Amino acid sequence: MPPSAASAREVDTLVIGAGQAGLATSYWLGRAGVDHLLLERRPELGGAWQDRWDSFYLNTPNFAFLLPGHIYDGPEPEAFLPRDEVISLFRDYARRIAAPVQLGTEVTRVARADGFSADGGFAVETDQGNLLARNVVLANGAYQRPRIPPSSANIPGHIRQLHSHDYRNPQELPEGAVLVVGTGQSGGQITEDLLDAGREVRLSVSSCPEAPRRYRGEDTFYWLLQVNLHGPEYGINGLHREQLPSPAARFMCNPLISGNDGGHSIHLRELGRRGVRLHGHFEGTDDGVLAFSDDLTARLAMVETGFGQRMQVMLDAYIAAAGIDAPAAEAVPVDDWLPSESGARLDLVAEGITSVIWCTGYGLDFGFLDMPVLDEWNYPRHTRGVTEIPGLYAVGLPWLTCHASSTVALVGADAEYVAAHIAAR
Repeated sequence: MPPSAASAREVDTLVIGAGQAGLATSYWLGRAGVDHLLLERRPELGGAWQDRWDSFYLNTPNFAFLLPGHIYDGPEPEAFLPRDEVISLFRDYARRIAAPVQLGTEVTRVARADGFSADGGFAVETDQGNLLARNVVLANGAYQRPRIPPSSANIPGHIRQLHSHDYRNPQELPEGAVLVVGTGQSGGQITEDLLDAGREVRLSVSSCPEAPRRYRGEDTFYWLLQVNLHGPEYGINGLHREQLPSPAARFMCNPLISGNDGGHSIHLRELGRRGVRLHGHFEGTDDGVLAFSDDLTARLAMVETGFGQRMQVMLDAYIAAAGIDAPAAEAVPVDDWLPSESGARLDLVAEGITSVIWCTGYGLDFGFLDMPVLDEWNYPRHTRGVTEIPGLYAVGLPWLTCHASSTVALVGADAEYVAAHIAAR
């Protein structure tokens, strides 16, 4: 047993993180009568939603706000919640389920503490003291470590650089043009935020597919949710973890779509027509000159066909197999707009660019784990959230069991399974 064990607080189950995954786990642990404690590094509840920009809206409709014991029953199921309302809902949810949360506590190390209990246990070090836990649930989410390309270090110091994690509004940026790198949901929405403020924007296009906000009479997420929930009943398994082509696919980007302004699709060519200068994939930089892939025409075609090649086929198959009477898919208008130049190189100073916003996603952060349980992708090795180390669990990660495992809509299902496994121990 570690030397600090004598002074460590003991708890049956420790949940690291009090965002949606941690709170959902707390709900089910409470229902099972399991003594537990949630540790949250932030000073306030609200999870990673507190790290979003001022104009952010949830990308999933209100009907998909499905935390355990809480289903949206308001007057606008098809509407979308702004950031501050999302945060308030989570804080209210934590109060209603009486989640035992300790705020402002950073976990710095989790190690085995064999001998603490008959079936093992864990020594947990934090910046607020040490604990001993029989079980530990990793619920700190997938949005912990902002990813920024190493070559960003070669960008001149007078250029303001920040990750989407730290972006709040256009007014906080210096005057001048802005380069946004990445066209996932963050990149698309931040680009629109800058455009609405009258800023000149350059946009580096990644491989995230465009998607229609609505498809065959419903919000596209409605169909995705149905396939996640009921697809296997009809032999449609494409959104379940076992069908992923490779472990890397767990980190593929979500479709380019927005919950702002009542919810809408985002089309890169339309952004181009509005004045955004489009570039290919960011490749690197040398003394203020940035290089992009010289494949913008093919890249635009790729992002436009991505939905039709995979998701649309799967949604149509589900609708047919389930015998749902849905309207036919609308024909996609042909759009052959192209920029006048591909912009494979960009001189930041010459083009008046004073800010770069990296919308390049996040990496998992389990640096506090002092035990061999992570795979080459820094992802815990597990089966349905139960890791290969007895007593160690994971909830709320992308593709934990299915495509929507990390969403508000379905995180509760994985949390319920993990909580039941803990209670059965």
